[in-house]
Amino acid sequence: MASKDKGLLVVLSAPAGCGKDTVLAEVKKADQNVKQSISMTTRLPREGEQDGVDYYFTSQEDFENKIKENGFLEYVKYGVNYYGTPKKAIEEMVDSGKTVILKIEVEGAGNVRKIYPDAVSIFIMPPSFTELSRRLKNRGTETEEDICRRLKIAEDEMQRAKEYNYIVINDDLSVCVNDVLSIIKAERLKYSNMQEKIKEIINN
Repeated sequence: MASKDKGLLVVLSAPAGCGKDTVLAEVKKADQNVKQSISMTTRLPREGEQDGVDYYFTSQEDFENKIKENGFLEYVKYGVNYYGTPKKAIEEMVDSGKTVILKIEVEGAGNVRKIYPDAVSIFIMPPSFTELSRRLKNRGTETEEDICRRLKIAEDEMQRAKEYNYIVINDDLSVCVNDVLSIIKAERLKYSNMQEKIKEIINN
């Protein structure tokens, strides 16, 4: 996809508690060309969530129809609810030259890479397991059992970090954000992404 136009498709993954939402918000603030993919789900909106901003909320029937129409880059089912990444909106943004970031878990990321092997993949790691545990506890929203479960999932996810192009440690937020921005800038400047610009320069 990226070699065909000036846009980029970026896959961003991280275990719970690694601050990926904060990192992504800061990256978008620093680079106006960066857009975040909005997922579609069949679950009900939570308090404060807005349709088309946090998620595209839809019915199970509509979601399953879109599956049949091959309308998702990837999708998963957690419990009774579907979650998926709509294909059309992402392709339109990338084709228009935007950098589109998919905030996605490792299983979904693997599915996206199968479809778009030239997608840029970034995995955010905590500085240590001790720090990750501390961050999860400080959120104050989960039981000790929940935290232990999340740490086990995090360990499994980090074992798959080798599948990603880049690893960024979120020890200092500003450093982490700058690392992600540097990766995006470097990828944009690759020859494969600059061919149209080169033609313009040569022909002028």
